[in-house]
Amino acid sequence: MKILDLSKIDLSKEAPEVEPERQYYFIAKARAILKKQEEEAGRKLTFCVTTFGCQMNARDSEKLTGILEQIGYIEEPEEEKADFVIFNTCTVRENANQRVYGRLGQLKRVKKTNPYMLIGLCGCMMQEPEVVEKLKKSYRFVDLIFGTHNIFKFAELAATRLESSRMVIDIWKDTDKIVENLPSERKFPFKSGVNIMFGCNNFCSYCIVPYVRGRERSREPEAIIEEIKRLVADGVVEVMLLGQNVNSYGKTLDNPITFAQLLKEIENIDDLKRIRFMTSHPKDLSDELIEVMAQSKKICRHLHLPVQSGSSRILKQMNRKYTKEQYLSLVEKLKTAIPDLSLTTDIIVGFPGETEEDFEETLDVVRKVRYDSAFTFIYSKRTGTPAAVMEEQVPEEIVKKRFHRLLTEVQRIAEEVCSVHEGSVQSVLVEAVNEQDPSLMTGRLSNNLLVHFPATSDIIGQLKEVKLTACKGFYYIGELI
Repeated sequence: MKILDLSKIDLSKEAPEVEPERQYYFIAKARAILKKQEEEAGRKLTFCVTTFGCQMNARDSEKLTGILEQIGYIEEPEEEKADFVIFNTCTVRENANQRVYGRLGQLKRVKKTNPYMLIGLCGCMMQEPEVVEKLKKSYRFVDLIFGTHNIFKFAELAATRLESSRMVIDIWKDTDKIVENLPSERKFPFKSGVNIMFGCNNFCSYCIVPYVRGRERSREPEAIIEEIKRLVADGVVEVMLLGQNVNSYGKTLDNPITFAQLLKEIENIDDLKRIRFMTSHPKDLSDELIEVMAQSKKICRHLHLPVQSGSSRILKQMNRKYTKEQYLSLVEKLKTAIPDLSLTTDIIVGFPGETEEDFEETLDVVRKVRYDSAFTFIYSKRTGTPAAVMEEQVPEEIVKKRFHRLLTEVQRIAEEVCSVHEGSVQSVLVEAVNEQDPSLMTGRLSNNLLVHFPATSDIIGQLKEVKLTACKGFYYIGELI
Protein backbone atom coordinates (compact mmCIF):
# COMPACT_ATOMS: atom_id res chain seq x y z
CA MET A 1 0.00 0.00 0.00
CA LYS A 2 1.43 3.38 -0.99
CA ILE A 3 1.61 5.45 2.20
CA LEU A 4 2.41 9.13 1.71
CA ASP A 5 5.21 10.63 3.82
CA LEU A 6 3.31 12.49 6.56
CA SER A 7 6.41 14.48 7.59
CA LYS A 8 6.35 16.26 4.24
CA ILE A 9 2.76 17.50 4.58
CA ASP A 10 2.53 21.25 5.25
CA LEU A 11 -0.38 21.81 7.64
CA SER A 12 -0.12 25.59 7.25
CA LYS A 13 -1.60 25.19 3.79
CA GLU A 14 -5.20 24.42 2.85
CA ALA A 15 -6.19 20.77 2.60
CA PRO A 16 -5.86 19.36 -0.95
CA GLU A 17 -9.10 18.79 -2.87
CA VAL A 18 -7.99 15.54 -4.53
CA GLU A 19 -8.09 12.10 -2.89
CA PRO A 20 -6.33 10.32 -1.31
CA GLU A 21 -3.93 13.26 -0.73
CA ARG A 22 -6.70 15.09 1.15
CA GLN A 23 -7.06 12.26 3.66
CA TYR A 24 -3.30 12.05 4.27
CA TYR A 25 -3.38 15.78 5.06
CA PHE A 26 -6.01 15.10 7.74
CA ILE A 27 -4.09 12.08 9.06
CA ALA A 28 -1.14 14.44 9.62
CA LYS A 29 -3.43 17.02 11.21
CA ALA A 30 -5.03 14.46 13.56
CA ARG A 31 -1.56 13.15 14.40
CA ALA A 32 -0.43 16.62 15.54
CA ILE A 33 -3.52 17.04 17.73
CA LEU A 34 -3.10 13.54 19.20
CA LYS A 35 0.52 14.26 20.07
CA LYS A 36 -0.55 17.25 22.21
CA GLN A 37 -3.23 15.14 23.93
CA GLU A 38 -0.67 12.45 24.74
CA GLU A 39 1.67 15.05 26.25
CA GLU A 40 -1.20 16.24 28.47
CA ALA A 41 -2.20 12.68 29.42
CA GLY A 42 1.38 11.54 29.97
CA ARG A 43 0.77 8.32 28.05
CA LYS A 44 0.06 6.86 24.60
CA LEU A 45 -3.60 6.92 23.60
CA THR A 46 -5.25 3.76 22.32
CA PHE A 47 -8.03 2.59 20.01
CA CYS A 48 -10.36 -0.38 19.60
CA VAL A 49 -12.33 -1.17 16.42
CA THR A 50 -15.23 -3.59 16.96
CA THR A 51 -16.76 -5.14 13.86
CA PHE A 52 -20.35 -6.32 13.56
CA GLY A 53 -21.55 -8.15 10.45
CA CYS A 54 -20.10 -9.38 7.19
CA GLN A 55 -16.64 -9.70 5.64
CA MET A 56 -17.18 -6.41 3.81
CA ASN A 57 -17.39 -4.78 7.25
CA ALA A 58 -14.32 -6.68 8.41
CA ARG A 59 -12.39 -5.31 5.43
CA ASP A 60 -13.65 -1.78 6.19
CA SER A 61 -12.44 -2.19 9.77
CA GLU A 62 -8.94 -2.99 8.52
CA LYS A 63 -9.00 0.39 6.75
CA LEU A 64 -10.18 2.15 9.92
CA THR A 65 -7.41 0.41 11.87
CA GLY A 66 -4.77 1.42 9.33
CA ILE A 67 -5.83 5.08 9.51
CA LEU A 68 -5.92 5.13 13.33
CA GLU A 69 -2.43 3.63 13.48
CA GLN A 70 -1.15 6.22 11.01
CA ILE A 71 -2.64 8.94 13.23
CA GLY A 72 -0.64 7.48 16.11
CA TYR A 73 -3.10 5.51 18.23
CA ILE A 74 -2.02 2.14 19.69
CA GLU A 75 -4.41 -0.81 19.38
CA GLU A 76 -6.16 -1.98 22.56
CA PRO A 77 -8.31 -5.15 22.35
CA GLU A 78 -10.72 -4.17 25.17
CA GLU A 79 -13.31 -1.48 24.36
CA GLU A 80 -13.59 -0.18 27.92
CA LYS A 81 -9.81 0.43 28.14
CA ALA A 82 -9.51 2.21 24.77
CA ASP A 83 -9.45 5.97 24.19
CA PHE A 84 -11.02 5.86 20.71
CA VAL A 85 -13.71 3.21 20.27
CA ILE A 86 -15.20 2.58 16.83
CA PHE A 87 -18.25 0.36 16.28
CA ASN A 88 -18.46 -0.70 12.63
CA THR A 89 -22.11 -1.70 12.58
CA CYS A 90 -24.37 -4.11 10.71
CA THR A 91 -28.12 -3.75 10.25
CA VAL A 92 -29.12 -6.91 8.40
CA ARG A 93 -31.03 -8.09 11.49
CA GLU A 94 -32.76 -6.20 14.27
CA ASN A 95 -30.74 -7.85 17.06
CA ALA A 96 -27.53 -6.40 15.56
CA ASN A 97 -28.88 -2.89 16.25
CA GLN A 98 -29.84 -3.79 19.80
CA ARG A 99 -26.36 -5.14 20.51
CA VAL A 100 -24.85 -1.79 19.49
CA TYR A 101 -27.20 0.19 21.73
CA GLY A 102 -26.36 -2.15 24.62
CA ARG A 103 -22.61 -1.70 24.14
CA LEU A 104 -23.03 2.08 23.94
CA GLY A 105 -24.85 2.06 27.26
CA GLN A 106 -21.88 0.29 28.87
CA LEU A 107 -19.39 2.79 27.41
CA LYS A 108 -21.31 5.85 28.64
CA ARG A 109 -20.20 5.16 32.21
CA VAL A 110 -16.58 4.60 31.15
CA LYS A 111 -16.46 7.80 29.09
CA LYS A 112 -17.29 9.89 32.17
CA THR A 113 -14.00 8.77 33.76
CA ASN A 114 -11.81 9.25 30.67
CA PRO A 115 -11.53 12.84 29.35
CA TYR A 116 -9.74 11.64 26.20
CA MET A 117 -12.28 9.00 25.20
CA LEU A 118 -14.00 9.26 21.81
CA ILE A 119 -16.76 6.99 20.51
CA GLY A 120 -17.37 6.61 16.79
CA LEU A 121 -20.12 4.76 14.93
CA CYS A 122 -20.03 3.81 11.27
CA GLY A 123 -21.31 1.11 8.91
CA CYS A 124 -24.70 0.02 7.63
CA MET A 125 -26.74 0.84 10.74
CA MET A 126 -25.77 4.51 10.40
CA GLN A 127 -27.44 4.69 6.96
CA GLU A 128 -30.86 4.38 8.63
CA PRO A 129 -32.22 7.91 9.32
CA GLU A 130 -34.21 6.80 12.36
CA VAL A 131 -31.04 5.34 13.93
CA VAL A 132 -29.16 8.64 13.54
CA GLU A 133 -32.10 10.55 15.02
CA LYS A 134 -32.14 8.19 18.01
CA LEU A 135 -28.40 8.66 18.54
CA LYS A 136 -28.69 12.44 18.35
CA LYS A 137 -31.50 12.42 20.90
CA SER A 138 -30.54 9.67 23.37
CA TYR A 139 -26.80 9.08 22.88
CA ARG A 140 -25.34 12.59 22.88
CA PHE A 141 -22.04 11.27 24.26
CA VAL A 142 -21.24 9.67 20.86
CA ASP A 143 -18.59 11.78 19.09
CA LEU A 144 -18.55 10.64 15.48
CA ILE A 145 -21.20 9.16 13.16
CA PHE A 146 -20.64 8.26 9.52
CA GLY A 147 -21.93 5.65 7.09
CA THR A 148 -20.83 3.19 4.43
CA HIS A 149 -20.35 5.55 1.48
CA ASN A 150 -17.76 7.91 2.97
CA ILE A 151 -15.59 5.59 5.05
CA PHE A 152 -12.63 6.93 3.06
CA LYS A 153 -13.23 10.28 4.85
CA PHE A 154 -12.57 8.80 8.29
CA ALA A 155 -9.29 10.72 8.82
CA GLU A 156 -10.97 14.01 7.92
CA LEU A 157 -13.92 13.34 10.22
CA ALA A 158 -11.65 12.20 13.08
CA ALA A 159 -9.50 15.35 12.74
CA THR A 160 -12.65 17.51 12.75
CA ARG A 161 -13.79 15.88 16.01
CA LEU A 162 -10.32 16.05 17.62
CA GLU A 163 -10.11 19.82 17.16
CA SER A 164 -13.65 20.50 18.37
CA SER A 165 -15.95 19.35 21.14
CA ARG A 166 -19.07 18.75 19.06
CA MET A 167 -20.65 15.59 17.70
CA VAL A 168 -19.65 15.11 14.05
CA ILE A 169 -22.25 13.52 11.75
CA ASP A 170 -21.58 12.89 8.06
CA ILE A 171 -24.00 10.52 6.31
CA TRP A 172 -24.15 10.23 2.52
CA LYS A 173 -27.30 8.92 0.85
CA ASP A 174 -25.32 7.33 -2.00
CA THR A 175 -22.07 7.69 -3.92
CA ASP A 176 -20.28 6.61 -7.08
CA LYS A 177 -16.90 7.45 -5.52
CA ILE A 178 -14.14 4.90 -4.90
CA VAL A 179 -10.93 6.17 -3.26
CA GLU A 180 -7.81 4.03 -3.65
CA ASN A 181 -4.49 3.85 -1.76
CA LEU A 182 -5.58 4.62 1.79
CA PRO A 183 -3.85 2.96 4.79
CA SER A 184 -5.05 -0.47 5.83
CA GLU A 185 -3.88 -2.88 8.53
CA ARG A 186 -4.56 -6.57 7.82
CA LYS A 187 -5.75 -8.88 10.56
CA PHE A 188 -3.72 -11.76 9.06
CA PRO A 189 -0.30 -11.35 7.39
CA PHE A 190 -0.87 -14.31 5.04
CA LYS A 191 -4.42 -13.73 3.77
CA SER A 192 -6.55 -10.71 2.97
CA GLY A 193 -9.96 -9.61 1.80
CA VAL A 194 -10.03 -7.47 -1.35
CA ASN A 195 -13.06 -5.39 -2.27
CA ILE A 196 -13.79 -5.71 -5.97
CA MET A 197 -17.11 -3.85 -5.88
CA PHE A 198 -19.46 -2.01 -3.54
CA GLY A 199 -23.26 -1.84 -3.25
CA CYS A 200 -26.04 -4.01 -4.63
CA ASN A 201 -28.68 -3.69 -7.35
CA ASN A 202 -30.80 -6.73 -6.51
CA PHE A 203 -33.31 -5.35 -3.98
CA CYS A 204 -34.40 -8.67 -2.50
CA SER A 205 -37.63 -7.81 -0.69
CA TYR A 206 -36.34 -8.79 2.79
CA CYS A 207 -32.92 -7.12 2.50
CA ILE A 208 -31.89 -3.66 3.61
CA VAL A 209 -28.37 -3.85 2.11
CA PRO A 210 -29.10 -1.99 -1.18
CA TYR A 211 -30.60 0.86 0.87
CA VAL A 212 -27.58 1.18 3.16
CA ARG A 213 -24.74 0.14 0.84
CA GLY A 214 -26.04 1.92 -2.27
CA ARG A 215 -26.08 0.91 -5.92
CA GLU A 216 -23.46 -1.34 -7.47
CA ARG A 217 -20.12 0.15 -8.44
CA SER A 218 -17.10 -1.89 -9.47
CA ARG A 219 -13.46 -1.08 -8.91
CA GLU A 220 -11.24 -0.87 -11.98
CA PRO A 221 -9.57 -4.24 -12.66
CA GLU A 222 -6.14 -2.58 -12.82
CA ALA A 223 -6.58 -1.24 -9.26
CA ILE A 224 -7.63 -4.70 -8.00
CA ILE A 225 -4.69 -6.45 -9.69
CA GLU A 226 -2.25 -3.84 -8.36
CA GLU A 227 -3.59 -4.21 -4.80
CA ILE A 228 -3.30 -8.01 -4.91
CA LYS A 229 0.26 -7.81 -6.28
CA ARG A 230 1.21 -5.53 -3.36
CA LEU A 231 -0.42 -7.92 -0.91
CA VAL A 232 1.42 -10.92 -2.37
CA ALA A 233 4.72 -9.02 -2.21
CA ASP A 234 3.93 -8.47 1.47
CA GLY A 235 3.45 -12.19 2.18
CA VAL A 236 -0.20 -12.84 1.34
CA VAL A 237 -0.86 -16.28 -0.19
CA GLU A 238 -4.69 -16.22 -0.20
CA VAL A 239 -7.16 -13.49 -1.17
CA MET A 240 -10.91 -13.32 -0.65
CA LEU A 241 -12.60 -11.21 -3.35
CA LEU A 242 -15.50 -9.35 -1.75
CA GLY A 243 -18.77 -7.93 -3.07
CA GLN A 244 -22.49 -8.17 -2.30
CA ASN A 245 -22.84 -9.98 -5.66
CA VAL A 246 -19.46 -10.71 -7.22
CA ASN A 247 -21.08 -12.39 -10.23
CA SER A 248 -22.25 -9.01 -11.55
CA TYR A 249 -18.78 -7.47 -11.24
CA GLY A 250 -17.71 -5.16 -14.06
CA LYS A 251 -21.11 -4.11 -15.40
CA THR A 252 -20.72 -0.49 -14.22
CA LEU A 253 -17.23 0.02 -15.66
CA ASP A 254 -16.59 2.23 -18.69
CA ASN A 255 -14.91 -0.81 -20.23
CA PRO A 256 -16.98 -3.70 -18.82
CA ILE A 257 -15.37 -7.05 -18.09
CA THR A 258 -16.89 -10.13 -16.50
CA PHE A 259 -16.08 -11.58 -13.10
CA ALA A 260 -14.73 -14.70 -14.84
CA GLN A 261 -12.32 -12.54 -16.88
CA LEU A 262 -11.16 -10.79 -13.70
CA LEU A 263 -10.51 -14.16 -12.04
CA LYS A 264 -8.33 -15.26 -14.97
CA GLU A 265 -6.25 -12.08 -14.60
CA ILE A 266 -5.85 -12.64 -10.86
CA GLU A 267 -4.83 -16.27 -11.40
CA ASN A 268 -1.83 -15.06 -13.40
CA ILE A 269 -0.35 -13.27 -10.38
CA ASP A 270 2.86 -15.07 -9.39
CA ASP A 271 3.14 -16.48 -5.84
CA LEU A 272 -0.60 -16.10 -5.15
CA LYS A 273 -1.66 -19.58 -4.04
CA ARG A 274 -5.39 -19.37 -3.34
CA ILE A 275 -8.37 -17.33 -4.54
CA ARG A 276 -11.73 -17.24 -2.76
CA PHE A 277 -14.76 -15.05 -3.38
CA MET A 278 -18.19 -14.24 -1.99
CA THR A 279 -21.04 -13.73 -2.35
CA SER A 280 -22.50 -15.25 -5.52
CA HIS A 281 -26.08 -14.62 -6.60
CA PRO A 282 -27.52 -17.69 -8.40
CA LYS A 283 -29.23 -15.60 -11.09
CA ASP A 284 -25.89 -14.17 -12.29
CA LEU A 285 -23.64 -17.25 -12.10
CA SER A 286 -22.51 -17.79 -15.70
CA ASP A 287 -21.30 -20.82 -17.64
CA GLU A 288 -18.10 -18.84 -18.23
CA LEU A 289 -17.50 -18.61 -14.48
CA ILE A 290 -18.13 -22.34 -14.01
CA GLU A 291 -15.60 -23.11 -16.76
CA VAL A 292 -12.97 -20.81 -15.22
CA MET A 293 -13.50 -22.37 -11.78
CA ALA A 294 -13.25 -25.89 -13.20
CA GLN A 295 -9.97 -25.17 -15.00
CA SER A 296 -8.35 -23.09 -12.27
CA LYS A 297 -5.41 -24.29 -10.17
CA LYS A 298 -5.85 -21.48 -7.62
CA ILE A 299 -9.60 -20.91 -7.12
CA CYS A 300 -10.65 -22.78 -3.97
CA ARG A 301 -13.12 -25.64 -4.30
CA HIS A 302 -15.79 -23.81 -2.35
CA LEU A 303 -18.78 -21.80 -3.50
CA HIS A 304 -21.20 -19.95 -1.25
CA LEU A 305 -24.48 -19.94 -3.19
CA PRO A 306 -27.39 -18.52 -1.14
CA VAL A 307 -30.71 -20.21 -1.91
CA GLN A 308 -32.77 -18.42 0.83
CA SER A 309 -35.83 -20.63 0.19
CA GLY A 310 -36.67 -23.81 -1.70
CA SER A 311 -40.14 -22.61 -2.65
CA SER A 312 -40.46 -20.95 -6.08
CA ARG A 313 -43.51 -19.07 -4.78
CA ILE A 314 -41.56 -17.63 -1.84
CA LEU A 315 -38.51 -16.95 -4.04
CA LYS A 316 -40.74 -14.80 -6.24
CA GLN A 317 -41.99 -12.93 -3.17
CA MET A 318 -38.37 -12.46 -2.14
CA ASN A 319 -37.57 -10.99 -5.59
CA ARG A 320 -34.73 -13.49 -6.02
CA LYS A 321 -35.34 -13.87 -9.80
CA TYR A 322 -34.85 -17.65 -10.01
CA THR A 323 -36.99 -20.71 -9.29
CA LYS A 324 -36.30 -23.81 -7.26
CA GLU A 325 -35.84 -25.76 -10.50
CA GLN A 326 -33.38 -23.22 -11.92
CA TYR A 327 -31.34 -23.29 -8.71
CA LEU A 328 -31.17 -27.11 -8.69
CA SER A 329 -30.21 -27.11 -12.38
CA LEU A 330 -27.37 -24.69 -11.63
CA VAL A 331 -26.15 -26.89 -8.78
CA GLU A 332 -26.18 -29.92 -11.07
CA LYS A 333 -24.15 -28.00 -13.65
CA LEU A 334 -21.62 -26.96 -10.99
CA LYS A 335 -21.23 -30.46 -9.55
CA THR A 336 -20.79 -31.98 -13.01
CA ALA A 337 -18.07 -29.49 -13.94
CA ILE A 338 -16.38 -29.46 -10.50
CA PRO A 339 -17.05 -32.82 -8.76
CA ASP A 340 -15.06 -31.93 -5.62
CA LEU A 341 -16.84 -28.58 -5.13
CA SER A 342 -18.02 -27.74 -1.61
CA LEU A 343 -21.33 -25.86 -1.58
CA THR A 344 -22.58 -23.72 1.28
CA THR A 345 -25.67 -21.53 1.43
CA ASP A 346 -27.93 -19.10 3.31
CA ILE A 347 -31.51 -20.04 4.19
CA ILE A 348 -34.25 -17.85 5.70
CA VAL A 349 -37.01 -19.52 7.72
CA GLY A 350 -40.35 -17.81 8.32
CA PHE A 351 -40.50 -15.36 5.42
CA PRO A 352 -43.99 -13.74 5.31
CA GLY A 353 -46.55 -16.14 3.86
CA GLU A 354 -44.33 -19.23 4.20
CA THR A 355 -46.56 -22.31 4.53
CA GLU A 356 -45.66 -25.80 5.68
CA GLU A 357 -45.57 -26.81 2.01
CA ASP A 358 -43.13 -23.99 1.23
CA PHE A 359 -40.91 -25.06 4.11
CA GLU A 360 -40.96 -28.68 2.90
CA GLU A 361 -39.71 -27.40 -0.47
CA THR A 362 -36.75 -25.86 1.36
CA LEU A 363 -36.00 -29.15 3.10
CA ASP A 364 -36.22 -30.86 -0.30
CA VAL A 365 -33.54 -28.54 -1.72
CA VAL A 366 -31.30 -29.19 1.31
CA ARG A 367 -31.64 -32.96 0.77
CA LYS A 368 -31.00 -32.77 -2.97
CA VAL A 369 -28.05 -30.35 -2.90
CA ARG A 370 -26.44 -31.79 0.26
CA TYR A 371 -24.61 -28.68 1.43
CA ASP A 372 -21.33 -28.90 3.35
CA SER A 373 -22.84 -26.32 5.70
CA ALA A 374 -25.61 -23.73 5.73
CA PHE A 375 -26.14 -20.41 7.50
CA THR A 376 -29.73 -20.59 8.68
CA PHE A 377 -31.64 -17.50 9.79
CA ILE A 378 -35.02 -16.72 11.23
CA TYR A 379 -36.64 -13.98 9.11
CA SER A 380 -36.01 -10.55 10.62
CA LYS A 381 -38.36 -7.72 9.69
CA ARG A 382 -36.34 -4.70 8.55
CA THR A 383 -38.21 -1.39 8.37
CA GLY A 384 -38.02 0.12 4.89
CA THR A 385 -38.02 -3.18 3.01
CA PRO A 386 -41.07 -4.45 1.02
CA ALA A 387 -41.26 -7.64 3.11
CA ALA A 388 -41.74 -5.64 6.32
CA VAL A 389 -45.24 -4.60 5.26
CA MET A 390 -46.30 -7.95 3.77
CA GLU A 391 -49.29 -9.64 5.31
CA GLU A 392 -49.22 -13.18 6.69
CA GLN A 393 -46.21 -12.72 8.99
CA VAL A 394 -45.54 -16.27 10.28
CA PRO A 395 -46.17 -16.84 14.03
CA GLU A 396 -42.98 -17.00 16.08
CA GLU A 397 -43.63 -20.44 17.58
CA ILE A 398 -44.08 -21.99 14.11
CA VAL A 399 -40.91 -20.32 12.80
CA LYS A 400 -38.84 -21.62 15.74
CA LYS A 401 -40.05 -25.21 15.20
CA ARG A 402 -39.25 -25.02 11.48
CA PHE A 403 -35.86 -23.50 12.21
CA HIS A 404 -34.99 -26.37 14.55
CA ARG A 405 -36.11 -28.96 11.97
CA LEU A 406 -34.01 -27.29 9.27
CA LEU A 407 -30.95 -27.05 11.51
CA THR A 408 -31.21 -30.74 12.41
CA GLU A 409 -31.41 -31.76 8.74
CA VAL A 410 -28.55 -29.45 7.67
CA GLN A 411 -26.27 -30.81 10.40
CA ARG A 412 -27.14 -34.44 9.65
CA ILE A 413 -26.37 -34.06 5.93
CA ALA A 414 -23.26 -31.94 6.49
CA GLU A 415 -21.77 -34.61 8.72
CA GLU A 416 -22.35 -37.23 6.01
CA VAL A 417 -20.95 -34.99 3.24
CA CYS A 418 -17.85 -33.97 5.16
CA SER A 419 -17.02 -37.52 6.29
CA VAL A 420 -16.21 -38.58 2.69
CA HIS A 421 -12.87 -36.74 2.97
CA GLU A 422 -11.82 -38.75 6.03
CA GLY A 423 -8.50 -40.49 5.37
CA SER A 424 -7.52 -38.22 2.48
CA VAL A 425 -4.49 -35.92 2.35
CA GLN A 426 -5.38 -32.27 1.72
CA SER A 427 -3.54 -28.98 1.27
CA VAL A 428 -4.17 -26.79 4.33
CA LEU A 429 -3.44 -23.11 4.94
CA VAL A 430 -2.29 -23.01 8.56
CA GLU A 431 -4.07 -20.05 10.18
CA ALA A 432 -3.66 -20.03 13.95
CA VAL A 433 -2.90 -21.79 17.22
CA ASN A 434 -5.99 -23.73 18.28
CA GLU A 435 -7.97 -21.74 20.85
CA GLN A 436 -8.83 -24.78 23.01
CA ASP A 437 -5.55 -26.70 22.77
CA PRO A 438 -2.28 -24.77 22.18
CA SER A 439 -0.53 -28.00 21.07
CA LEU A 440 -2.73 -27.98 17.96
CA MET A 441 -2.69 -25.73 14.88
CA THR A 442 -5.88 -24.80 13.03
CA GLY A 443 -5.91 -24.64 9.25
CA ARG A 444 -8.42 -24.30 6.43
CA LEU A 445 -8.91 -26.64 3.50
CA SER A 446 -9.65 -25.49 -0.03
CA ASN A 447 -13.30 -26.43 0.63
CA ASN A 448 -13.30 -23.94 3.56
CA LEU A 449 -13.60 -26.52 6.33
CA LEU A 450 -11.27 -26.40 9.34
CA VAL A 451 -8.79 -29.04 10.48
CA HIS A 452 -6.97 -29.18 13.82
CA PHE A 453 -3.66 -31.05 14.02
CA PRO A 454 -0.53 -31.28 16.22
CA ALA A 455 2.19 -28.86 15.06
CA THR A 456 4.16 -25.79 16.10
CA SER A 457 3.29 -22.16 15.46
CA ASP A 458 6.24 -21.51 13.13
CA ILE A 459 4.21 -22.95 10.22
CA ILE A 460 1.36 -20.41 10.54
CA GLY A 461 0.73 -18.78 7.16
CA GLN A 462 2.12 -21.76 5.20
CA LEU A 463 0.36 -24.32 3.00
CA LYS A 464 0.93 -27.82 4.38
CA GLU A 465 -0.20 -31.33 3.47
CA VAL A 466 -2.38 -32.79 6.23
CA LYS A 467 -4.01 -36.22 6.49
CA LEU A 468 -7.62 -35.98 7.72
CA THR A 469 -7.80 -38.75 10.31
CA ALA A 470 -11.25 -38.07 11.79
CA CYS A 471 -14.33 -36.09 10.76
CA LYS A 472 -16.06 -34.28 13.63
CA GLY A 473 -19.04 -32.89 11.71
CA PHE A 474 -18.02 -29.38 10.68
CA TYR A 475 -14.28 -29.87 11.19
CA TYR A 476 -11.54 -32.52 11.06
CA ILE A 477 -8.75 -33.84 13.24
CA GLY A 478 -5.62 -34.41 11.21
CA GLU A 479 -1.91 -35.11 11.22
CA LEU A 480 0.85 -33.22 9.43
CA ILE A 481 2.46 -35.12 6.56
